[in-house]
Amino acid sequence: MSRRNRPDRKARTAGTKQRPFARVRNRYPPMEILSADQVEAIHRASLKILRDMGLRVDCRTSLRLLKGAGADVDFDTRQVRFAPELVKELIAGAPSKFEVHARNPEKSIVIGGDELVFATTCGPPFVSDIDFGRRDGTLEDMRNFVKLVGALNVFHVEGGSGLEPMDLPPETRHLDMMMAQITLTDKAWAPNWLNSTSRARDCIEMAKIALQTDDDGLRARPGIIGGVNTNSPRLLDESQAEGLVEFARAGQPIYVAPFTLAGAMSPATVAGAVVLQNAEALAGIILGQAACRGAPVFYGSFAITVDMKTGSPSFGTPEYAQAVIMSGQMARLYGLPIRSSVTTSSSCVDAQATYESSLSIEACVQGHVNLIKHAGWLEGGLTCSFEKLILDAEMLQMHAAFLEEVDVTDDAFGLDAIAEVGVGGHFFGTQHTLDRYEDAFYAPLLSDWRNYENWRDDGSKTATQRANEIWKQLLREYEKPPIDPGVEEELEAYIAKRKEEIRSSASSN
Repeated sequence: MSRRNRPDRKARTAGTKQRPFARVRNRYPPMEILSADQVEAIHRASLKILRDMGLRVDCRTSLRLLKGAGADVDFDTRQVRFAPELVKELIAGAPSKFEVHARNPEKSIVIGGDELVFATTCGPPFVSDIDFGRRDGTLEDMRNFVKLVGALNVFHVEGGSGLEPMDLPPETRHLDMMMAQITLTDKAWAPNWLNSTSRARDCIEMAKIALQTDDDGLRARPGIIGGVNTNSPRLLDESQAEGLVEFARAGQPIYVAPFTLAGAMSPATVAGAVVLQNAEALAGIILGQAACRGAPVFYGSFAITVDMKTGSPSFGTPEYAQAVIMSGQMARLYGLPIRSSVTTSSSCVDAQATYESSLSIEACVQGHVNLIKHAGWLEGGLTCSFEKLILDAEMLQMHAAFLEEVDVTDDAFGLDAIAEVGVGGHFFGTQHTLDRYEDAFYAPLLSDWRNYENWRDDGSKTATQRANEIWKQLLREYEKPPIDPGVEEELEAYIAKRKEEIRSSASSN
C-alpha cells in the first residue's frame, strides 16, 4: 500500500491520539485447525442432530413458520426436526455479505467476506471502574459508556449500550438505552432487547425514525444488528424466537449464537460443543429464512467451557479459541458471516483479563470472524468495565494496524536514505525519515513507551491507571454528534408513547 492510500493517522478525537475510524479488512488466509474431512464430519453430525433429535421451539408462530417451510413439527411437544435437504435449501438463501447503514453514512459498515467489525459489550447488570469498584449499573453509567464507544474510533458498532441501567424500570429501560445508542453516537448500533416481539419492534421503529425511513426503506438499507441465543441443549425459547422472527421479517441482520457451555450444556469436548452449536445455529438461521427468505441471518459462535472443579464458566481459554476457529470454518462452509466475542473470566482489569481477551481476539482474527463483540467485558459478562473498554480498544486497534497492507515499494525501501547515511550512521535527520516521522509507526492509545525514569517520575502508573485517565479524558472531550432536532423530538415522542402503553398494559394485568 502506498503512503497516500494509508489511513490518515493524524485524525484525532479532540486531544486524544487514536487511529481514525476506518474499515478493517483481513486479507490473510484464515487459520484452519480442521481438515476438510473433519469439517464434513461435524456437518454430518449436526445434520443427524437436526434430522433425528431436532430442537424444541417454544413459540407457536415459529412452529407454524417452520411447518410451512417444510420442517417436521410436532405442535404438542413443540419438537421440530429438519431434513438435510431442507437445511441445505434454506441455509443457501441467507446472504454471505451485507451492509449496515449508520446514522452517519461515513460510518456504515459491511459484514461478511474479509471485513472485520469491532463492537462493544452488552447485557451486564454491573459496571466497574477503579474509582468506585463494582456496582449496579445506572442510567448515567450507561450513557457514559455509549459516549465512549462513540468517541473511540476503533469501534464500528455500539454493541448494546454496555450495561443495564438497573435504576430504570426493566419493562421500559430498553427504550432509554436505544435512545442513547441513536443520539449519543452516529455509528451503527446493535440493540440488546430482542426478547419479545414488542421489544424487537420498538428497536425497529426507533431505527426507522433515526434513519428517517419506512419499513421498505429499512429492509432495503438495514440499520441495526440483532442477536439471539439458543438455550442449549436444543431449545429455542419463545422470547428469543420472537425477536429472531421480527428482525428477519424486517430485513435486519441478526446472528444466532448458541450458548454451548461444554461440560454443562453440551458434551465435555470441543468437538461435541461445536457440533451442538452448529446444529442449533443452523436451526435458528433456518427459522429466520422461514420468516423471510433472503433475510440477513448469520452464524454466531459462543462455545465455552466450564471449570470442571467448580462448574463455573471459563472464558478466554485455549478451548474457546479452538472453538472460534473451528466455527469460522463451519460458517465458511455455509457461506455465512460469523460473529464471536472478546471474553475473560477475570473479575478485574489485570494480567488475566489481558491474556484471556488477547487470546480471544487473536482467535477471532485468525478464524476470520466478521463481527467481534463484547469489548469492555469483564467477569464472564457480568460486569462492564470502563478501564477494560480502553484496554480492549488498544488491543483491537493494534490488530487493525497489524492487518494493514505493508508498503513494499521503491519509495518505502529508502535506498537513497541508506546511501546517504552510510556505514554506522543514523536515519533521524534524513529527508526520508522527516517525511514520515509523524505517522511512520503505530501510535498507541494506552501503552507507555517511555523509559523507566520518565515513567517513574510521572507517577509509575499501570496500564489500568492510565486507562482510567483516558476514559475520563475522552468524556471531557466528548461532543455529541449532530442530529436533526426534529428526529430527536420524534424519538422522544415515540418513547413517551410506548412507556405509557407499557405502563397501562402492566396495570391492567
